Amino acid sequence: MQTYIHRTMALIAIIFLTCFTAMAQSFTLTGTVVDEDGNPVELATVACVKQAKVSMTNLKGKFSMQLQSADSVTIRFSMVGYKTRERILHKPSGKQTLRVVLTPMAALDELVVTERRRQTSQTERLDIEDAKNNPSTTGNAVEELIQQQAGVSSHDEMSSQYNVRGGSFDENAVYINNIEVYRPFLVRSGQQEGLSVINPDMVGSIGFSTGGFEAKYGDKMSSVLDITYQQPKRNEAKAQLSLLGASGFAALVGKKWAMSHGLRYKTNKYLLGSVDTKGEYRPDFLDYQTFISYRPDSLWKIDFIGNISENHFNFVPDNRETSFGTLEEVKKFKVYFDGQEKDLFRTFFGALDITRQLGKNTSLSLLASAFYTKEQETYDIQGQYWLDDVNQNTNIAVGTYLEHARNYLTGHVENVKMLLRHKTRKHESEGALEIKFENVKERATEYEMRDSSGYSIPHTPDRLDLIYSLRSVNEMRSRRLEGYIMDTYRFQSNTERPSYYTLNYGLRFNHWSFNRETTVSPRASLSIVPSFDDNATIRLAAGLYYQAPFYKDVRDTTTVNGTTIATLNKNIKSQQSIQFVAGFDYRFKMLGRAFKFSAEAYYKHLSNLIPYNINNVKVTYYGENIADGYATGLDMKLYGEFVPETGSWVTLSLMKTKQNIAGVSVPLPTDQRWGINVHFTDYFPGMRRLLVSLKLALIDGLPFGPPHKGLEAMQFRAPAYRRADIGLNYLLIDRKNERGATLKRLWLSCDALNLFGISNVNSYYWVTDVSSNQFAVPNYLTGRRFNVRVSVEL
Repeated sequence: MQTYIHRTMALIAIIFLTCFTAMAQSFTLTGTVVDEDGNPVELATVACVKQAKVSMTNLKGKFSMQLQSADSVTIRFSMVGYKTRERILHKPSGKQTLRVVLTPMAALDELVVTERRRQTSQTERLDIEDAKNNPSTTGNAVEELIQQQAGVSSHDEMSSQYNVRGGSFDENAVYINNIEVYRPFLVRSGQQEGLSVINPDMVGSIGFSTGGFEAKYGDKMSSVLDITYQQPKRNEAKAQLSLLGASGFAALVGKKWAMSHGLRYKTNKYLLGSVDTKGEYRPDFLDYQTFISYRPDSLWKIDFIGNISENHFNFVPDNRETSFGTLEEVKKFKVYFDGQEKDLFRTFFGALDITRQLGKNTSLSLLASAFYTKEQETYDIQGQYWLDDVNQNTNIAVGTYLEHARNYLTGHVENVKMLLRHKTRKHESEGALEIKFENVKERATEYEMRDSSGYSIPHTPDRLDLIYSLRSVNEMRSRRLEGYIMDTYRFQSNTERPSYYTLNYGLRFNHWSFNRETTVSPRASLSIVPSFDDNATIRLAAGLYYQAPFYKDVRDTTTVNGTTIATLNKNIKSQQSIQFVAGFDYRFKMLGRAFKFSAEAYYKHLSNLIPYNINNVKVTYYGENIADGYATGLDMKLYGEFVPETGSWVTLSLMKTKQNIAGVSVPLPTDQRWGINVHFTDYFPGMRRLLVSLKLALIDGLPFGPPHKGLEAMQFRAPAYRRADIGLNYLLIDRKNERGATLKRLWLSCDALNLFGISNVNSYYWVTDVSSNQFAVPNYLTGRRFNVRVSVEL
């Protein structure tokens, strides 16, 4: 009995000593993280890497975490936009309290991203570094980055345009430094497209939303691309030369001012040599852009953005030969051409931003901008064609067609905007009032004649009819008054382990003098970082969105005796979309590196729709509100450093759309039912100077039908768009961290564009025989091409 008592007491003593030792080895770390002005830094990351413990600061900048003691414990404090700090605690015990001051980055190239910025709104922040050194066909790096995001699709590698969740190209808003920008009106193909207004060398940050966006963004139904140009921090210069063009960038910095200049040149001649239609291509696209920033004192800020773009597309076609069909039914389409095409797209854009600080947390800005475009599209092209059945060695159709156009358009938009911002500890509020003056003049004549086996199509015995004829002489002068007010409220639950909430709510209104319509758009979104897992974020959004009409929307057509006349419909109304979005983000570690998984489910109820047709990148509207419908789907994205210090991702999008036109239910013209995009970046094994970038796209084909028959005739679907581009980038010289070095970096790159040589279909040319049977001849996009690039950083 005595032995049993002794053993029990010894066991109790051991347990007690073990618990005491464990308690002695642990300690509680609390503290506050602030900026240089003493303001709390919310949602900053506090990490003890060796113990795999991570916490975040609350809305007051405070944090608390339980750690194990040691001879030395290293704590890391990090936040995007601030320098990372480390504090070393020597043999900590009990309760330790720290006050840490984070200082902002001195220059962009010193930025070290320790994790992706948490998304607490419907606008995702994309990294401009993910767009650099990638294989590119357009030279528009930002748009190509957008085209690889979940919910976004593009079926033309020569175009910078993209569709978002069933919307048209015109449903995407683009902002540069809070100013909405425009694109030319008459562009009808990716071959004609020049460089976009966004210069990637000048971009500081990219915000992109595929739906449910805030009230501060204008009246578009699909997406918002929010670009901020960075103010240069030091003198620098860059240059790039390739088979597809060249670019140069220079930045100069003074005591109170900074300026950057970008010059870009692009040509599609090399790429167009791989398409079926042979001839003399002379595409020349030139773009100059400047950003000037002046800070006379701490209270005033003056910024100016200027852009001049001159795009020429000249083409003398010679011949075309296209084979299509199946193994059992191979058809060959041959054409010999006469004539030429000459197009001009000249645009000017300027924006001035004058901001006055009214206090530490309040600012008032006056923004003024002007946009001007002069466009002309002229062509007379005659083609003599033969359509043959190869297997049966028979001729199906033979004939001649003549296409003619004299399209001229000028337009200008002036804009004045007053913007007020105010920030408190829990609220960020802003409101704006804006007035726009719009003027568009168009004079257009188009016609197409088709002759099949000596008979004009359509064939009528008593007169000669053209298969298509259009005349438009119109001018639109209008005034638009817009405004919004919105607030972002950040708060937390009153519990021991709180949940963090970000509530954004706002109201937007628009009045257009052309149709005397006034619209009001309430919008709200809520983001939750739940207490049970601070790596998760739940996002909910809902709102009423309008697609405010512009010139292309109101252009209505009526056909009399075979001639189509375009007039302006003053009874047009804004298209309407009620959107519901539910999103989920989860951050996690894998292989010691940071990853993020995102998923969004959405439903858009569409009403007052103006139906439209898409041919290549040209959107032609019906000019009347005669349809309604819906779009619903699921978008998923996995982003992370599959390879250290490089960003890679994979996306999967599922979607279904419908619109009802006069009792007939058909999919939207941009009904992409599924899409997969992969962007992978890696270093070549054993060679950190050799960077490999891979882009993969597998996207469902879009519905199509014969021309001039309406959307109801779109009973076919094009093949899926499949493409792989790979780029090899070798860093020949790297002296970026050497003080006084003139040549910082020298890159040599080689891109394999359309690596597998897949013949993707962009659109269809329809051949009609004398019996009015129609055959869809595919217009294929570019084939395999290799591009060499040399990039220099000074």
